[in-house]
Amino acid sequence: MSILSLQDLSPEALDLLRRHNLLIQAARAEIIADAVSTIELPPEQSEQLWNNHLKQNNLEKPDKLKTKLKALSISEEDLRWQLELPLRINKYSYEHFHHKAEARFLARKEQLDLVVYSLLRVKDAYLARELYLRISGQEANFADLAFDHSLGKEARTKGIVGPVPMTQAHPALAERLRTSQPGELLEPFKIEEWWLVARLERFEAAKFDDKTAQAMACELFQDWIQEKLLCKLAEF
Repeated sequence: MSILSLQDLSPEALDLLRRHNLLIQAARAEIIADAVSTIELPPEQSEQLWNNHLKQNNLEKPDKLKTKLKALSISEEDLRWQLELPLRINKYSYEHFHHKAEARFLARKEQLDLVVYSLLRVKDAYLARELYLRISGQEANFADLAFDHSLGKEARTKGIVGPVPMTQAHPALAERLRTSQPGELLEPFKIEEWWLVARLERFEAAKFDDKTAQAMACELFQDWIQEKLLCKLAEF
């Protein structure tokens, strides 16, 4: 079946896409579709994906499926394509970018490492010191003091933050966490207007396994798509 491309659209149609901020989305979708069009999934995988979708959405009866397709203004072939697209992208990414996945991982490892830490922040230096001493002296536990005194959103989780990427923390806090040991209570220190007391709970170093390799390959695929997109938009 022949698929209409953006190049086939009239200037008026392209202007309409631009007006509704859909041109970039349409161009991106077209580039992805062209890239993965030659990717074939095992027939049994496709059928299982299709049958699972019908079952999960109560569309196993033909009349219900027909009604749903009509409501969406798509064909069964369109729906099958939409369901299979994530798998096709994963397979294409692996086949074309897996050889660069480890280099990508090494470049991004610091962003992929995860950390769990306890955090308590107040605006008064003397209160921060008092709370630190109470925790270090085992007069009170970190969770209770964070819940009662911390002025940040971590109070809702009794001071626990994470697992989150290390880079999500303020650089000054991240540096202290990176050089501390699990269970080590850090003395109060100031960041901007806050006085912080923190404790590293655990550090989860990112590993280059099959799952990570696939994720890195998909990131590389998205970078490649972005490059293609810029070139394609220049045509319009």
